[in-house]
Amino acid sequence: MHVVIAGCGRVGSCLAVSLEREGHSVAVIDRDPDAFENLPRGFSGKKVKGVAFDRDALVEAGIERADAFASVTSGDNSNIVSARIAREHFRVPRVITRIYDPRRAEIYRRLGIPTVSSVAWAVGRILTYLSHPELYSELQFGNGEVELLRVEAPSHLWGRRAADLNVPGEVAVVSVLRGNRAHLAPPGWIFEKGDVIYCAVSRESLGKFERLLGLKEEG
Repeated sequence: MHVVIAGCGRVGSCLAVSLEREGHSVAVIDRDPDAFENLPRGFSGKKVKGVAFDRDALVEAGIERADAFASVTSGDNSNIVSARIAREHFRVPRVITRIYDPRRAEIYRRLGIPTVSSVAWAVGRILTYLSHPELYSELQFGNGEVELLRVEAPSHLWGRRAADLNVPGEVAVVSVLRGNRAHLAPPGWIFEKGDVIYCAVSRESLGKFERLLGLKEEG
């Protein structure tokens, strides 16, 4: 792919380097030429000094042939404007933007623009760590509305079925690691000692999930 990245801060520079390592061509746009110092010396992608939503800067970065565009500047307005230009004017197939304000992120997501709200994501991870320390979060979906949690099967689940842990719309057993092998877990899967369970859990149901695991008393 050819990927255009708006913003060469920590996120933009790390993204650019990672994409280049995977064999993609990359162009990075930033209004501050000093920002390009975040890139390593061996970076061979294109560096464009300019505003993220400026047409000339975008064209210079190769937006007309881009397969993807990521806007990760420090400003919500710049991110959303440049993302909309990339998608609606240049018809870039894959467009994603970072939005700090979780409320605005949800609005733009409803408009069909994939967004990542770093604030909401960070708050969600910290809340889980502080409020549910026994649960290990492997992954969050959206802005943390659903989490993939890992937990070792407690003794009271040994001999019970995965269906006993499933709660429609709230908790779903996704996979079980037994020994060194991962398995998809159908409802009839029987838990054993040493199983590591991976469950998708709604944020509002974390407390219920802890009660199902016996980590919190019913109340």
